[in-house]
Amino acid sequence: MSNAPSDPASRSEPVSAPPAADKLHGPLARVLRPLVRLMIRSGITFPALADLLRELYVNVAEHEFALPGKEQTDSRVSLLTGIHRKEVHRLRGAGAPVNTVPTTLSRTSRIIARWLAEPGYCDALGHPLPLPRQAGEGEPSFEALVGAVTRDVRPRAVLDEWLDSGLVVIDGEDRLNLTEMAFVPRGDDAARLHYFGRNLHDHAAAAVANVLGPQPRFLERAVHYDGLSPQLARALAASSRTLAIDALTAANREAHAACRTDAGGSSRWNFGVYIYVEDEPQAAASDADGQEGAP
Repeated sequence: MSNAPSDPASRSEPVSAPPAADKLHGPLARVLRPLVRLMIRSGITFPALADLLRELYVNVAEHEFALPGKEQTDSRVSLLTGIHRKEVHRLRGAGAPVNTVPTTLSRTSRIIARWLAEPGYCDALGHPLPLPRQAGEGEPSFEALVGAVTRDVRPRAVLDEWLDSGLVVIDGEDRLNLTEMAFVPRGDDAARLHYFGRNLHDHAAAAVANVLGPQPRFLERAVHYDGLSPQLARALAASSRTLAIDALTAANREAHAACRTDAGGSSRWNFGVYIYVEDEPQAAASDADGQEGAP
């Protein structure tokens, strides 16, 4: 494992006084509850989680809370984390788990992004067009699409992989059509777990930056209504899903076009949405109320 770099944004922006520890207990319990459910289902015991948290506490304190111009010491890390100095000394330099992008996932994401944004491969609204497997020079085709992204893998191998996973289907004219499954990784643990870690990290990092900063730096809002019938809740989920896909498609097209003239650098950008529907016990449901705001 390698040392996890600190978030550059956390060092370049002013911070306000953090909330008192006792006021964080309730919100943290709510945030962690679904993660605890996942860990129990996956067989991660509390001692195993405690070991991971201990390592993360030391890693974050070591790399993100060092005093300017001073070497971080075991004693200061111990003071910040409450972990015994001998344990700190053992864990320092061990690094934190790094979630790298699987090669296949990275290639697949880039090909799909191009299909949804490149003129000739999508319509004016960003909907993917059916593609022939091969076409003449300069004409849109699946082979040309894959070749524009990577030369390391043959288009036929990519096609076989995508047909097997259901990312594309063949229509009556022997054209390849991108399916909705291309937007949501299914059946591939490496892909699902990569997006699970990346998207939750970025959402949490944005929320933490907004709490610690003197004013919100990132857009992090939600429209929420309570006390709904299950039928209305699911109807709203379906309509908001369409809105979300349209927004993601538009953002992808803008980014794809802008990257053509961008000089490149070390920054990254992530734009995501989420939809959640839950049937709460009747006693817990409040009067129907909706508003837009940061949760």
